[in-house]
Amino acid sequence: MPKTLRSLCAALLLLIAPFATGGEITVAVASNFIKPIEALAPAFSEATGHRVRLSTGSTGKFYAQIQRGAPFDVFLSADEARPARLEDEGFAVQGSRFIYAIGRLVLWQAETNRDIRPDVLRIADGGRVAVANPVTAPYGTAAAAAIENLGLSATLASRLVQGENIGQTFQFVATGNAAFGFVAWSQVSQNGALIRGSGWLVPADLHPPIRQAATLLSRSKDKPAARDFMVFLKSETARQIIRQHGYDTE
Repeated sequence: MPKTLRSLCAALLLLIAPFATGGEITVAVASNFIKPIEALAPAFSEATGHRVRLSTGSTGKFYAQIQRGAPFDVFLSADEARPARLEDEGFAVQGSRFIYAIGRLVLWQAETNRDIRPDVLRIADGGRVAVANPVTAPYGTAAAAAIENLGLSATLASRLVQGENIGQTFQFVATGNAAFGFVAWSQVSQNGALIRGSGWLVPADLHPPIRQAATLLSRSKDKPAARDFMVFLKSETARQIIRQHGYDTE
């Protein structure tokens, strides 16, 4: 861990240490957020002594699982609508919800050093285009909106291949099963720069904002480790890690 983050973690430890009891939590994490959560979890454990189990998948499926009593403590959604619904339905603690990250969408190709523009999708034999399921994955909803606003709905109607979540969508492109894909900027960037393949960062005004909300689930309202994680996620230590992985923060 970089020296700066170690220092921030040490400062955070002074704030959280009185509540730390070495507990364990399970966090349901939208698949777009895998890379940052893999950095956040050990930073949180170092600062608090708590352990974190991660479960990654699509936001829509997690929403349904939580309604059925899935044993999660904290939900890191890829949207803000489902955490709000969970609060209204009594499955999440009222007032615990906040925006932990704001995502960006990118049109991506695995091949490097290519000039990617949306016009490449207008080529009739340009290959398949991967998107996440717009029903269960907010990044899929954003991709569908971008495609429509770019006037590409008819052109791509027979060429779209749908991933269950943004992680699977990325894999379709990375493995060559799709020529292009609308994926999360965080999957292909680091510190604001593209680190693999070629991409076109989709202008934010072409799709609804991808505001990702965290919420504390009701079953864990009295669990110190879960509450400490929510505090940590708002800390500058966490916010710095999140920004390094291609997200904006509020």
